[in-house]
Amino acid sequence: MNDSSSNDSSSIHHLLDASGLYCPEPVMLLHKKIREMAVGEELDVIATDPSTERDIPKFCAFLGHELVAKSRDRQVFRYRIRKQAS
Repeated sequence: MNDSSSNDSSSIHHLLDASGLYCPEPVMLLHKKIREMAVGEELDVIATDPSTERDIPKFCAFLGHELVAKSRDRQVFRYRIRKQAS
């Protein structure tokens, strides 16, 4: 698992690489990482567990975070989440 942060001109972006992990680990790590972030920061999530296609959008809807983008390239799932005030 790789967990790093980088800066660009518009906002702070974080990365959570949950490749190789299976439910419930990707969502548990996502929850922990979101808690550490400031409102408005964005998180890119990389996962290989197909259940994240269901779990991550539900996580965002339930906790009120914005799912900015999602994509799939073969068995790699990518999500961009913007933290909202809770």
